This record gives sequence, C-alpha cells and structure tokens, in this order.
Amino acid sequence: MDIQAITATLPHRYPFLLVDRVLEMSADKIVAVKNVSVNEAHFQGHFPQKPVMPGVLIIEALAQAAGVLLLSKPEYKGKLAYLAGVDEARFRRMVVPGDQLRLEAEIIKLKARVGMCKTLASVDGQEACSAQIMFGLGD
Repeated sequence: MDIQAITATLPHRYPFLLVDRVLEMSADKIVAVKNVSVNEAHFQGHFPQKPVMPGVLIIEALAQAAGVLLLSKPEYKGKLAYLAGVDEARFRRMVVPGDQLRLEAEIIKLKARVGMCKTLASVDGQEACSAQIMFGLGD
C-alpha cells in the first residue's frame, strides 16, 4: 500500500501522518514502515544535541498502522479509529533520525465499535516499543 492508499484510509496529514508505506496486510495483521528523518519538527526540541523520537510518537505511529488495518475492513470504510487506551507499553530502544521504524499490529479483539491490537515497533530487528492499543470505531 503506497501513500495515496494510506491517505485514502487514514484522516491524518502532514505533519502528523506517521505511516509511510504498508509492506504487508492480511485480515488481522499489518506490517508498515515509518522513515525517521532529522527534518521532523520534534527533533528541534527532543533533544537538540541528541535527537530521539518521542515515545508518544512511536505509540502514535503504531496506532496509525493499526488504524490502517482496522479501517481497511469493508465494514469500517469511511469511519474513524479513535485512540481509547494504551496498555503494557514498553520502550526498549531509542529511535533516532535515519532509522526505519517497522510497525506491526495484530488484531486481538474486534467487536462492533471497539478494537484492540497487539503492536510492535522495531528497528533493524531490535524491539523499540510494544503495546496493546485499544480503539473506538465510529464516525
């Protein structure tokens, strides 16, 4: 899935769209990437001498990848996925400019208006972050 298909699915836009490409997607799993660039505004202040991607933005990138997966389902086309909760978040590696963040999400629960995904962000095969993310699905 290229950027045109991603923006047709997600409502996010620059500077807050954090999924650059979808590599794989099945009925219940997605693998996407976010290319981390020093040109991103948050690196001006986080941190000027040692730029590190904020953990909250890694979680947001995972949530957006999961959102692509959920909103690609025919029954949710045109809907929005609202972040409803983040559980068991763990950060294991810093993410810095030049890294390619691999975003994986798997649906573990999906009912009419609620979804939960198990997520993992990694760089070069090293775990950077994992979390369970819950969504409210609606208009």
